[in-house]
Amino acid sequence: MDLLTQFLFLLPFVGILLYSFGFTWCLYFTLLSLLFWNRRKIYVIIKTLPRDLRFIYRMSQLVSRTRKYERANMTVVSAFRKQLAATPHKPIYLFGDSVWTMEDVEVYSNKIANVFQDAGYRKGDVIALMMTNRPEFICIWLGLAKLGVITALINTNLRGQCLKHCTDIASCKAIIFSEDVADAVLECLTEIPLYQADGIVVNDQVKNLSNLFEKASSDPPQIEEDLSYTDKLLYIYTSGTTGLPKAAILPHSRYIMATMATMSLLRVSSDDIIYNPLPLYHTAGGALGAGPALLEGITTVLRVKFSASSYIPDCIRYKCTIGQYIGEMCRYMLAVPPRPEDTAHSLRFMIGNGLRPAIWSAFVRRFKIPQITEVYGATEGNVNIANLDNTIGAVGSLPKCLPQFLFPLAIVRVDPETEEPIRGKDGLCIRCEPNEPGMFVGLIKNNDPSRQFHGYVNQAESKKKIIHNVFNKGDSAFVSGDLMVMDEFGYIYFKDRTGDTFRWKGENIATSEVEAVVSTVAGLKDCTVYGVKVGDLEGKAGMAAVVDPQDELDMPAFANAIDKALPNYARPLFLRILRTMELTGTFKMKKINLQKEGFDPEEISDKLYFRQGSTYVPLTKHLYSSIIAGNTKL
Repeated sequence: MDLLTQFLFLLPFVGILLYSFGFTWCLYFTLLSLLFWNRRKIYVIIKTLPRDLRFIYRMSQLVSRTRKYERANMTVVSAFRKQLAATPHKPIYLFGDSVWTMEDVEVYSNKIANVFQDAGYRKGDVIALMMTNRPEFICIWLGLAKLGVITALINTNLRGQCLKHCTDIASCKAIIFSEDVADAVLECLTEIPLYQADGIVVNDQVKNLSNLFEKASSDPPQIEEDLSYTDKLLYIYTSGTTGLPKAAILPHSRYIMATMATMSLLRVSSDDIIYNPLPLYHTAGGALGAGPALLEGITTVLRVKFSASSYIPDCIRYKCTIGQYIGEMCRYMLAVPPRPEDTAHSLRFMIGNGLRPAIWSAFVRRFKIPQITEVYGATEGNVNIANLDNTIGAVGSLPKCLPQFLFPLAIVRVDPETEEPIRGKDGLCIRCEPNEPGMFVGLIKNNDPSRQFHGYVNQAESKKKIIHNVFNKGDSAFVSGDLMVMDEFGYIYFKDRTGDTFRWKGENIATSEVEAVVSTVAGLKDCTVYGVKVGDLEGKAGMAAVVDPQDELDMPAFANAIDKALPNYARPLFLRILRTMELTGTFKMKKINLQKEGFDPEEISDKLYFRQGSTYVPLTKHLYSSIIAGNTKL
């Protein structure tokens, strides 16, 4: 937007401002300046104004609350202690039949702090934590935080080399683990001190944390170095859907901001009860879900792991008013046979990300959820938005009553092959037009907690996520890695991960869109879609891997449904039938190995099919050779 356009855009707002101060002649000035705008733009602004004013007001509350913590140099520890003084006996974590008050969390975390202080750990050290969901999980990292020790939260599904990689890249000096993951830890981690938190210790190399805990003081630890708002609190790992996990840095400031975002944007009150069945080793469960309890005393229900059949009954049992979801949870809940109690809950809204538009309406209708608050964000990044008005499929919106150049978030044009930003003659990035897909980026401002980029422990990986000279010479932005699209009303929709998009027959294909169709027509089965190289042909052909252990898929009917829902170039040419699908802790499909294996029947033991005519036929060795040789029409 050039300077003249910016000036004309701002004229009506200047006129309204002056009119509000009693300059009545400015009303005519305002009306005249609106002539510079087309009528459609005026209509869009008026239509979205209630939404935008609500968003701006709540954002101002978020900024105000966060600034108070920053000015006071508060940490998660000091914020927790402030809330502890106000409501020491309030239940903040419900787990099965157990109830944990703020005082219980204080005592437990103090004991943890004293155990590891006596063992010689100090501020800046890193200790890994690998434990299934329970209140102790939060108390352990809070206790370590009281010493200034950084906790690396390890995915409980990791094994072998991947697990060792996570402790190595974070330079962990020890690991705390629960009995149910002991075998995985003992298999590959023998070079650092091991602390087992529960159960029977079967190895002399392992220290019994329960015994040390019982002997420890429950008084707050005395520390030599003060804690700061900007200190590192946690390392949270990326899901590893396209490679080995990376350790993202989560300082106290970021954790506080995430909690304040939950409180301010979603209007959470002290009477709310949050249902949190998400993994505590990820941001959604461990910060957005667990943070309001620590910092604001909001009662939160924890569960060992998500259960589709138990979600609504649990919400009824604990009288939950807010429910969390992520990934494919909602699809799993829909797959459970309907029950009378499906609508007997007290949920006023659900918050999460990854609810597919294809099932959004069906989910809301069946469970009578008043509001779905879909959010978008990255643990290590600064591109965070939320859908506050129930618009199906949107992950958030940008206000239309303000010019684009005021926003720190943007969708910019990228080259589909190189994934590099397309730049104009001035060398700067180009904002996408409405309904034009592009890369979602967030401008970096190190003096603003919401705009900072903390990156990864591995600085080389962090640099890959930054682009420079974005909209002005010398500025920089975090690159989300996600393709998004924004409509004329400012609603933003997720399109695909850049690495997941592939090109076939001259068309760019978004795997997430194809996955939504394949899963729906296959009866809500788990599936993933990716591109595979076919001989010397340009681009990659689509391939779908579907979990169908009982061979229930009717190939002709499946192919017919695919034809009705997708254009020719987007229809998967190859099909792989899986017995199980490897998932991340957030229910994302791990597709990197599937992509590498391709569609060679001599290398793959799973059933393979090829789209031929009106159906999918078994992919034999002879047919495979014919395809590779170019003798079979694709």
